[in-house]
Amino acid sequence: MTWLVRGLLLAAGAIAALFVARDAPNFAVVEGMVAVVLVAGIVLAVALTRRK
Repeated sequence: MTWLVRGLLLAAGAIAALFVARDAPNFAVVEGMVAVVLVAGIVLAVALTRRK
């Protein structure tokens, strides 16, 4: 489980760095928002693939 969260935050950090500088005061907030969007996208993809 830890590696999943770590990988998710790594991807979120890379995506957030495209829009906000890493030393910006609000980088952690943007990184968290991107992580939430990634989780929602993963859940949506799983839900749509399981649909009959």
